[in-house]
Amino acid sequence: MTEKMNFDYIQDPKKIEVESFRQIRELTALDHLSIEAQQVVMRIVHSVGFPHIAAQVNFSENACQSGIAALKKGMPILCDVEMVKQGITKRMIKTDPLCFLNQQGVAERAKEQGETRTMAAVESWLPHLAGSIVVIGNAPTALFRLLEMIAQGAPKPALIIGMPVGFVGAAESKQALWDIHQQLDIECITLLGREGGSAVSSATCNALLRCIKGEIY
Repeated sequence: MTEKMNFDYIQDPKKIEVESFRQIRELTALDHLSIEAQQVVMRIVHSVGFPHIAAQVNFSENACQSGIAALKKGMPILCDVEMVKQGITKRMIKTDPLCFLNQQGVAERAKEQGETRTMAAVESWLPHLAGSIVVIGNAPTALFRLLEMIAQGAPKPALIIGMPVGFVGAAESKQALWDIHQQLDIECITLLGREGGSAVSSATCNALLRCIKGEIY
C-alpha cells in the first residue's frame, strides 16, 4: 500500500498571492514609483521569480495613466503573438485582445517581403492602432516595425508595452523604444536587456487592468 504524503504548504489562492507580493515588496525597491507603476513592477517580478529584474523596468512619464485611461475606454489591445493574447486576464476586459499573426495572407506576405510573420502582422494593426494598447512580448522585429510605422506617420497607440525576449534584436529593439519614445511622443513601458517574454508583457497589461479594479498590493 502506498503511504499517503502530506506536505505543509499554503493552499488558499488569496493567501498565496498576498504572501507573494509581501515578499516581493521586501525584496525590491519600489518607493520611487507611483502606486500604479509599483503594481506593474511587482507583477513582472511575480511572473518570473527574479526580484533583480525590477531595476530593468522603465516607464515613460505618463505610461500608466495613459494605459489605464485607454483600458477604461475599452480600446483595442494588440498582441504580437498568441501567447501574449492568452496571458491577458479575460474577466477584466470587454473585448478580446487582437493578434493577427495567423490571419490569412500574413505568412504569404512575410515570405514575399522576406521578413518575419510578426512584422507582416503588425501592418494589420493599422485600423486599430490609434489609442490602443500594444503588447509585444516575443518579437523584436514587431517592435522595430511598429516604431518605423509610427515614425512614418501611423496612428499612435496610447501605450506600448515593449518586452520582447531573446538574443537577436530584443535588447536593441527595447533600447530603441526607450531612446526615441519622447521624439515620437509615445508612452511606453519596457524591460531593458535580453529578458522579457509573453509572461512579463501580459502581466504588465494585467497589472494596469487590476489597478482599474482596485486590486492593489
